[in-house]
Amino acid sequence: MLLTFATGFGLSGGLILAIGAQNAFVLGQGLRRQYPAMVALVCALCDAILIVAGVAGLGTLVARYPLLTQIAAWGGGAFLIWYGIGACRRLFKTEALSETNLKTHGWKAVLSTTLAVTLLNPHVYLDTVVMLGGIGGQYPADERLYFALGAVSASFIWFFGIALGAAWLAPYVARPITWKIIDGTTALVVWLVAWHLLAPEVAHLLG
Repeated sequence: MLLTFATGFGLSGGLILAIGAQNAFVLGQGLRRQYPAMVALVCALCDAILIVAGVAGLGTLVARYPLLTQIAAWGGGAFLIWYGIGACRRLFKTEALSETNLKTHGWKAVLSTTLAVTLLNPHVYLDTVVMLGGIGGQYPADERLYFALGAVSASFIWFFGIALGAAWLAPYVARPITWKIIDGTTALVVWLVAWHLLAPEVAHLLG
């Protein structure tokens, strides 16, 4: 059972460590100290629900309907382009961390953006539902729970680690140039992810 838990933990950790749109967003919210705990909790809970659903058999079902991933690719790509434009616009503003701009966005706006960054990215479904779900589903029924718990634990540790760790570091990176680097990197990352999502779909339409 411990080995199964460790396998789930290791596989999940390896998948979410990659720099992507979601991680860039969580890191930015932590550095800005804009509800970092809430952002981490939402991301981790979404992962947990998708991982458990995948291990329970949803991954096999999704793999049968490629249209679902195509719809997700177009919707996710469009959102990421829009989000990257917003990050680019902030490059031309002077932004420094202070008590006056710690929470410039309400929790509802932050929550909706967190859900969008998480759930409009088809990669999250491929990683959690399809990949982790497919691997976990190969274990005997009495071991799948331990695999899922390991995978979910890695997600919680990672998201709370980067969100709260970034919030702790915020006072040390409060210079305007830091935010320009953060926003520039965020825009680049989300546009690269959008390109990765949309390029195959565009090629398919043109081909």
